[in-house]
Amino acid sequence: MITISKEDYLKAVAEAEAEGLTVIAATLSHWLSVTRAAVAFALKRLTKDGLVSIKADGHIQLTKQGRQVAERTILRHHLIERMLSEMFGMAWYEVHDEAERLEHAVSPAFEKKLMEKLGHQDTCPHGNELALRSPAERRKRGLRLLNEAEAGPRYQIASVYERDRKLLEFFEKEGIRPGVRVGIEAQNYDGTVSVLAGKRQIRLGAAAAGKIWVRKS
Repeated sequence: MITISKEDYLKAVAEAEAEGLTVIAATLSHWLSVTRAAVAFALKRLTKDGLVSIKADGHIQLTKQGRQVAERTILRHHLIERMLSEMFGMAWYEVHDEAERLEHAVSPAFEKKLMEKLGHQDTCPHGNELALRSPAERRKRGLRLLNEAEAGPRYQIASVYERDRKLLEFFEKEGIRPGVRVGIEAQNYDGTVSVLAGKRQIRLGAAAAGKIWVRKS
């Protein structure tokens, strides 16, 4: 039986991989805000159910079946975010947290209805693709992190990290969201990035700039 807890763990493994992390028990403890003991117990169940495998060095990987469950949960999260944004007009920086709560309640029948109503669109309100891609795969597709972008060319924000509500609210306040065109004025010695968004000059810290993917516009 695939429980809500199992879906959460499997999705967390897939999402952490897409952020370029090597997933170990400590990664999941931090990602899901649960204790190491809870992670250890969950991993025993997931391994027994054939949903994950754990290497000798502690590296956690999804099995084929585990990845299918993770991708199904990610699809439902994606549909809920789009429903809240496109049908109910919820702000783009609010929909992730709501989707986290609602994604497990989506039945196959409701999922089908949402897909019919919303149509096919590969990106969510944060610009993230339905198919999770590693940082290396994103770079091959012409994307780069804002703190890697060279000064001079104009860029368009492709996507932002969506799991930090306070960060998203900060981006909204500063006019930074998917689709916005920005200019990189300088990559500063202290790790900050001087950005021109519209007529606003913004100085972003390395942590924030490292959560924004851009492409040349």
